[in-house]
Amino acid sequence: MIRKSCFATWFLLLVAASWAVAEGPRPITHEDLWLMPRVGTPVVSPDGALGVVAVNEPAYVSEEQASHLWLIRTDGSEAPRQITFAASSESQVAWSPDSSRIVFTARRDDDEVSQIYLLDLAAGGEARRITRISTGARNARFSPDGRRIAFTSNVHPDSHNDADSRRIREELDARPHNVLTYTGFPIRNWNTWLDEFQPRPFVQVIGEDEALDLLAGTDLVAGPGYDGRRTAGGSELDLAWTPDGDGLIFIASRNRDRFAFDATHNDVWLVSADGGEPRRLTGSDAPDGDDSWANPRFSADGRYLLAQRTPRSEWVYNATSLVVLDWPTAAQRAEISLPARRSVAEYAIAPDGQTIFVLSEDAGLVRLFQASIDGGEAGPSFEQATGIYTGLDLGGSAGQGTLLARFESAGQPAEVVRLDPGQGHERLTHFTAEAVAELDLEPLEHFWFDNDDGVPIHNMLVRPAGFDPDRRYPLLVLMHGGPHIMYRDYFFLRWNYHLLAGTDYVLVLTNYSGSTGFGEAFARRIQGDPLRGPAIEINQAADVAIERFSFIDGDRQCAGGASYGGHLANWMQGVTDRYRCLISHAGLVNLITQWGTSDAVFHREANLGAPPWQDPDLWLEQNPLMYADNWQTPVLVTVGKQDERVPLANVLEYWTALQRQQIESRLLIYPDEDHWIMSGHNSRHFYQEIADWLARWLKD
Repeated sequence: MIRKSCFATWFLLLVAASWAVAEGPRPITHEDLWLMPRVGTPVVSPDGALGVVAVNEPAYVSEEQASHLWLIRTDGSEAPRQITFAASSESQVAWSPDSSRIVFTARRDDDEVSQIYLLDLAAGGEARRITRISTGARNARFSPDGRRIAFTSNVHPDSHNDADSRRIREELDARPHNVLTYTGFPIRNWNTWLDEFQPRPFVQVIGEDEALDLLAGTDLVAGPGYDGRRTAGGSELDLAWTPDGDGLIFIASRNRDRFAFDATHNDVWLVSADGGEPRRLTGSDAPDGDDSWANPRFSADGRYLLAQRTPRSEWVYNATSLVVLDWPTAAQRAEISLPARRSVAEYAIAPDGQTIFVLSEDAGLVRLFQASIDGGEAGPSFEQATGIYTGLDLGGSAGQGTLLARFESAGQPAEVVRLDPGQGHERLTHFTAEAVAELDLEPLEHFWFDNDDGVPIHNMLVRPAGFDPDRRYPLLVLMHGGPHIMYRDYFFLRWNYHLLAGTDYVLVLTNYSGSTGFGEAFARRIQGDPLRGPAIEINQAADVAIERFSFIDGDRQCAGGASYGGHLANWMQGVTDRYRCLISHAGLVNLITQWGTSDAVFHREANLGAPPWQDPDLWLEQNPLMYADNWQTPVLVTVGKQDERVPLANVLEYWTALQRQQIESRLLIYPDEDHWIMSGHNSRHFYQEIADWLARWLKD
């Protein structure tokens, strides 16, 4: 179960809500969605008494947005208190070991790039800048003695210190030409074209100006395969101090140059806090077959190093487990997994050194699991019927400590909660309460059916605002991207369920084969069958919903999706005429073009078993473009011009074929957007276009 907060807080909220809904709850608008406060990830103090969270106050004009830090009492005895007020935004908070100070990343006053700032909560006063590196600083971590910080900065491969970095930057800026030059792969990461600069770990004594580049001049960063960018489940380099403060653990790849023709991986490395050649703690010298690692952390007593491990195999999808290594030998001691080999999303280590808390996806939810340091399969900590937990963090010096996270559901935007293992959670913040009290946000309804192979398929149904069981509603079938993600019960900004449903539509969200949250075997079912199998299940889900829920009008259906969901929408165009209309955002129409133009390619080849020239029939068999003779469904096509994951050319191929086949269609290109529509006014326009398109084809 999920526990309620203290009576006094809830009484005040109920009073406020009673005024807000005196005339009844209303449908959500784009303004409600966009201007809702956005609560970040809480960071718990080492003593477990306090937490800090960044809260974003959004606006339609980006320059008017603000994000500031708030201090939380983890026992709920006081209301959260704002502690930063500068015009700039703050992020990436870390606590000092004595719980008296925090550091964070910000760009203030005359900063040309982001720097690390320190705020002394015990002494009070303003935050002060403690780094002045020309290449910028981020992701700071206090050393165990509290005298130093480690941080990440992007520097040129030839740089050994900040003087080098300044000189190199001046030389680059003085060039009369501007060109990106490559001799290998990758050349992009999502929408960022890669330049010559690489992330490296730095250490700086607090109070001194100069920071030490720990990897300057090392063979690791000189190699063509070095990469320390963001890892699955972690952040850039994933820095962690060793318990004695003499070194730093970090995550990096040494074979990223194989990205075009092989699966690459990240290893765990140890480097001295004085710099020098790092030592690899995981993997082998073989070019392939190594696992990929992320998110290293030490137990409070310093006896163990834990990290997430994702195996490499012939499968594209491999479940992530949690590995316990003895320290300092780095010998594997135990492995923690989840039921049906679900993946470990996040984890935290209790102060008792024995209890491990894990977050993992589970049938539309993200749940808290518990495990032992001795390994084995983790089990659910408590029953949970709705929502997801994210941003897990833990503090305290005894027992299981103080565990904070964010909790949200489709009807409740994210707020900070204290997790009570075995029981549930207590809500500690109410930043969105006033806004949500006015809104009619129906809870999601879960339902299942068995596909043609007898495999259970999970779905969620969204009812419109002001739902009338005697009315018959058109059906909007939404198809998620990925494909290795799942539809979650959460308050989604980019494709908000309730905003799309409005007052007129029922939504069905299907976690088709390939979705995560149902075990490794289920996620692997999509390999070799990228579109046909999932599409069949999605259509079956619509049939089941129409049969089970009498308020759905089966004669009025539309389907839509983004990214991989857009690919599926384009596939539906050629294989079914059941839908009155389609919506395709950032969707490929040609598997071969997508393979050759996206920033990530090898997994697409592995998914089909061969590159296009070795088995062209396979690449054409489930290629939406090859079914253009069957196209007849009107479609709304949308794309961000700066999208590099599904580059514009992929969408233009679809548009050209639509026009060639004279299919009624509408194309929206957002010049300033990338894979997602993320600016306020463009988002509002996007949602309105979808509403108009649905109304045109589904309203009788």
